[in-house]
Amino acid sequence: MPLAPGSGSGRERGDPLKDFKEFLLKSNALALAVGVIIGGAVGKVVSSLVSDILMPPIGLLLGNIDFSNLFLNLSATHYATLDEAKKAGAPTLNYGMFINSIIDFVIIALCIFLITKIAMKPQPAPPAPPAKECPQCCESIAKAAKKCRFCGSPQA
Repeated sequence: MPLAPGSGSGRERGDPLKDFKEFLLKSNALALAVGVIIGGAVGKVVSSLVSDILMPPIGLLLGNIDFSNLFLNLSATHYATLDEAKKAGAPTLNYGMFINSIIDFVIIALCIFLITKIAMKPQPAPPAPPAKECPQCCESIAKAAKKCRFCGSPQA
């Protein structure tokens, strides 16, 4: 049996665009979307930081090693670079790229940790209301109490 409009038994049909806007503003969907977009951008920046800024000096210190070109050739043919092996379609284990990815992950995890540590700093607890001690039961009660909530004795 169809319900009469305005009967209060269920939601009336409204404008879908208005409903969507209400959903975005009342839920955390918008904040989640912004977080995902910013997270993707931060991931790209961190990847560039690792591959373009951090790894070249580390590779230089370790004897001119290019981490992005470190690989283990699984075929019988020898390849001098990872690009040659990829062009030939040879199977490889790219452990240099894996090292770069681990460093990316550690830096991103550190950034997320620091952001949440700063943003989620707990607020100081509100001050406790003034209290006094009940002369009958020695329990702590509100200073403005007219009667002890523990023993029921009247308070002056």
